Amino acid sequence: MITVTNVSLRFADRKLFEDVNIKFTPGNCYGLIGANGAGKSTFLKILSGELEPQSGDVHMTPGERLAVLKQNHFEYEEHEVLKVVIMGHARLYEVMQEKDAIYMKADFTDEDGMKAAELEGEFAELNGWEAESEAAILLKGLGITEDLHYKKMADLSGGEKVKVLLAQALFGKPDVLLLDEPTNHLDIKAIQWLEEFLINFENTVIVVSHDRHFLNKVCTHMADLDFGKIQIYVGNYDFWYESSQLALKLNQEANKKKEEKIKELQNFIARFSANASKSKQATSRKKLLDKISLDDIRPSSRRYPFVGFTPEREIGNDLLRVEGISKTIDGVKVLDNVSFIMNKGDKVALVGRNEIANTALFKILMGEMEADSGTYKWGVTTSQAYFPRDNSKYFENSDVNLVDWLRQFSPNDQSESFLRGFLGRMLFSGEEVLKKASVLSGGEKVRCMLSKMMLSGSNVLVLDDPTNHLDLESITALNNGLIAFKGAMLFTSHDHQFVETIANRIIEITPNGVVDKQMSYDEYLENNELQKQVESMYA
Repeated sequence: MITVTNVSLRFADRKLFEDVNIKFTPGNCYGLIGANGAGKSTFLKILSGELEPQSGDVHMTPGERLAVLKQNHFEYEEHEVLKVVIMGHARLYEVMQEKDAIYMKADFTDEDGMKAAELEGEFAELNGWEAESEAAILLKGLGITEDLHYKKMADLSGGEKVKVLLAQALFGKPDVLLLDEPTNHLDIKAIQWLEEFLINFENTVIVVSHDRHFLNKVCTHMADLDFGKIQIYVGNYDFWYESSQLALKLNQEANKKKEEKIKELQNFIARFSANASKSKQATSRKKLLDKISLDDIRPSSRRYPFVGFTPEREIGNDLLRVEGISKTIDGVKVLDNVSFIMNKGDKVALVGRNEIANTALFKILMGEMEADSGTYKWGVTTSQAYFPRDNSKYFENSDVNLVDWLRQFSPNDQSESFLRGFLGRMLFSGEEVLKKASVLSGGEKVRCMLSKMMLSGSNVLVLDDPTNHLDLESITALNNGLIAFKGAMLFTSHDHQFVETIANRIIEITPNGVVDKQMSYDEYLENNELQKQVESMYA
């Protein structure tokens, strides 16, 4: 268990936390959420002891071990992969090193013998005999094949290093596990394995993540960082979001009787629990949800941008025809004879392991790159709006403020009041609209690009990883806006829930052909026969 008492922290004149009192107990997984810049990663550093709070303290049950997902991918370059995982349990690794050093001695004394016997006892107590096989199981689960286990970290790719550091944090059943963005750079199989691991993990987990599907699968509680305080709520991310919206609605209905409000809350919980999975985690969560009262749900202070795309004209049946498109980049063939026809109402998610291929296809379809061979043709009734993976050319060296930046994409209304109002809905309020476009953060640039697309009135949206750089509030708003969109779409995203709730067709471009299925993302992933076929196409 980890107990936080009266913890406060300020940076210069900014208050991050004030008198935070909170307990994290075993058997639970807490999703730490808060607006970008609220201090989620900083709070994890206070819990791990890496940062000292200005007042208050963090207490862990004596004898318990804490593990943290390391963020420096180059920390262990000269070490063997398997050993890096075992280093996750510092005392066990120390005992192994000491033991090996004694046995290597040429002049082995009686004293050495006694010390070695002591170390052997501690080694057995710490489950040392199982260490290598446990480390290997974790690595294999995350997709690090056996041929890499004895290589040096320096020989691994960036994505592989991330997986090794994750295995290191999970190693040796820590009592408290702190994970900051653990799904970043993980492929879908590794994420699914991690979800299962955490669902069955019996100790305390505290996780920061922008992946709502992941938070929904693994979390029993949400720890909401808001106004410098942290409040714990029972349930996963969707429950927190929906219940905070419900609380806001009930607060506004001042004339409603308390009994009616209670009934509405009970109906909401029943509806929510009915959709939950049958896992042990979901069952224990359901018991907790059933005990919730009106006082337990609160409106959130979070602000959500307004994202809504309204096509100016209806789309015809003839939408997009792609025939035999091939492209080689830097000597590597990324697109090989790609063909498909897009139909009215299609919301197509491009998934798969090769992001370069998906981006190349989007660039070709938007006229930003020439195909080596093949053709494409947009239907005459279509108009496209494009969200590129790299938007820097729209902002670099841009000396204008946000109102003037947006004005160039607003042919129908260029008035100051309209543009300020539009930017306000995208959370640029007051003086913020006078910021220079060149100094925006990644998330702010994305909100500007989405504003540009909304003003276009296009009936086809092409979006290359639009959820990157966005906070959970903006991802949720964009997600809802695209579900409601009445046109057609072609998009990629790393956000599982985003793809699952929007796409009605999945296309995967593999080195050996295209897989094209009219189904949801979860159906696509859960179809074992289909996944075997996909796997064989990467061989």
